[in-house]
Amino acid sequence: MLHKNLEELRDKALDAVRNARDAMTLENIRVGFLGKKGELTAILKQMGSLSPEERPSIGAFANDVRAAVEGALEKASGTIAEKELIKRLADETVDVTLPGKPFHTGRRHPMQTVLDDVVKIFLGMGFTVAEGPEIETTYYCFDALNTGPDHPARDPQDTFYFDDETILRTQTSSVQIRVMEQAKPPIRIISPGKTYRKDEIDATHSAHFHQIECLAVDKGLTMGDLKGALQTMMEGLYGPDVKLRFRPHHFPYTEPSAEVDLQCFACRGEGCRMCKFEGWIEMLGSGMVHPAVLDRCGIDASVYSGFAFGVGIERLTLMRYKINDLRLLYENDMRFLKQF
Repeated sequence: MLHKNLEELRDKALDAVRNARDAMTLENIRVGFLGKKGELTAILKQMGSLSPEERPSIGAFANDVRAAVEGALEKASGTIAEKELIKRLADETVDVTLPGKPFHTGRRHPMQTVLDDVVKIFLGMGFTVAEGPEIETTYYCFDALNTGPDHPARDPQDTFYFDDETILRTQTSSVQIRVMEQAKPPIRIISPGKTYRKDEIDATHSAHFHQIECLAVDKGLTMGDLKGALQTMMEGLYGPDVKLRFRPHHFPYTEPSAEVDLQCFACRGEGCRMCKFEGWIEMLGSGMVHPAVLDRCGIDASVYSGFAFGVGIERLTLMRYKINDLRLLYENDMRFLKQF
């Protein structure tokens, strides 16, 4: 009886293996027939009812059945694995003749490009980069820079106040004061950074903008050194044919002071719509550091002199790329930015 049951189990298992189409089905067959709770185990538990003479032959036949099923499972497993590999290779085949998908790499913002170029120019002249806090005190932004309590720049309509003594800095000139308080001449620094003023946002103004200040303090510095530094910067940004014009002006923290204009690229000084028919475009403010500012920072104005200027990175960028609207720099329009 057990011999017949073993034959039926063998035939049933081999038939199931032949019809299996995947590895999961084969595993279920193995567990169902050969596992601890499988059909073969259940039949072998009945051997206790056999006579001593029958047990050896039935035991040997049971081993033959197990070997036959295991062999069939192993062979089928190899065949199915090979078929699955062939199918996967076919499904995952890459047609190397197809055109590749374009990969768009990032690029620097035009303002960052201009700022990097300005920094490189001044590093080449022996300057270093200095930074300071964007949330400043009125002392560093105004008092130390000779800007008295009644100056229009300190009006709440122009400046963002946290309280009477704490503001969002309106210029990076505050960094100059911090450096002069801590360092001894000779001093040569540039200080790029974000600044804030209560301006209405339009084509030429923003409440948030970027500025870079330049400061040099040493013995014997003159307006000629200031002009040379500015000429070097402008030629590095706009080419060797650039022309500058210095106009007398007044800033509380410099004496003498000058506004610096750039000859219009479009009309070469003849006058056009770009320069409002003046031939020149106002770029920045500059001058020799006021002796009172030096003395307040602990630098002897009778021994040392210095020059300084500040310019908006946005303005330099607009001029370099002939952009006519400041807002384009902040709108993150890829149609605009990918041109640079």
